Amino acid sequence: MGLKGFVEGGVASVIAGASTHPLDLIKVRMQLQGESHVPNLSSVQSCRPAFALSSTSTISLPTTVELPAPTRVGPLSIGVRIIQTEGAAALFSGISATLLRQTLYSTTRMGLYDVLKHKWTDPDTNSMPLTSKIGAGLISGAVGAAVGNPADVAMVRMQADGRLPVDHRRNYKSVVDALSQMSKQEGVASLWRGSSLTVNRAMIVTASQLASYDQAKEMILEKGLLSDGIGTHVAASFVAGFVASVASNPIDVIKTRVMNMKVEPGVEPPYKGALDCAVKTVKAEGPMALYKGFIPTISRQGPFTVVLFVTLEQVRKLLKDF
Repeated sequence: MGLKGFVEGGVASVIAGASTHPLDLIKVRMQLQGESHVPNLSSVQSCRPAFALSSTSTISLPTTVELPAPTRVGPLSIGVRIIQTEGAAALFSGISATLLRQTLYSTTRMGLYDVLKHKWTDPDTNSMPLTSKIGAGLISGAVGAAVGNPADVAMVRMQADGRLPVDHRRNYKSVVDALSQMSKQEGVASLWRGSSLTVNRAMIVTASQLASYDQAKEMILEKGLLSDGIGTHVAASFVAGFVASVASNPIDVIKTRVMNMKVEPGVEPPYKGALDCAVKTVKAEGPMALYKGFIPTISRQGPFTVVLFVTLEQVRKLLKDF
């Protein structure tokens, strides 16, 4: 029973992650808008003149020419801009990291949640209290995040690379190349950069997503609103996706920025940690910056959750006799 839960969760997670990857990429790009340490292309250095009017005359020129800062745009505009400047294939940048992340992180959390769910379900009533569902989600999310953090870091960097100036890009060829370069240039510990945020986010997402799905599904069936079919699964999935998006977006913004920051020898990193990143983000951009990328988050979380649970229910039916 335990192994089957891991297989079912893994298959559903990989399919859901691959099908919603472009929305996740747009979300990451939006969450990184407004970072103060990103190379500023709006400030252009001036050049000294190659001539002089006379030996005694002087020409006073400004050292920099300030151009208007780029305006922040929405998810649709970002998607169109990516296609125009980087090509349609860029919407799938980092897909190899996404597949590895889902294989490690989601397979672990889904399988472990299934194990705890069967262990904590009351055999007489065949039900599980909401608090137990939340507890199972917190535990399984934490373990899954610890396992999948290296792939998560690689995914964020590969998705964010196209927004940087050409000379600042990392140009990872694949998730394997990303993990290899990070280990060589920044040390093995860099693979777990932002792991505390990843664990916290995963605990919140898993607890809110899986617990709310099970709870919503049970309520729909108990009240006789729908039968146990795709309609019920889709309705419960939308509830789970919305709850997970609202609960996790602030942590997701900070996690994305900490994971994406470039650390160079002898140079102070942009952020000292998660708390420092949160404080600097709020000071520079306001508290609502923590909900930056919320529209693409829920736009991605909704379809992802629907595909995840509908696929999971179908896989369970196929493997029912195994």
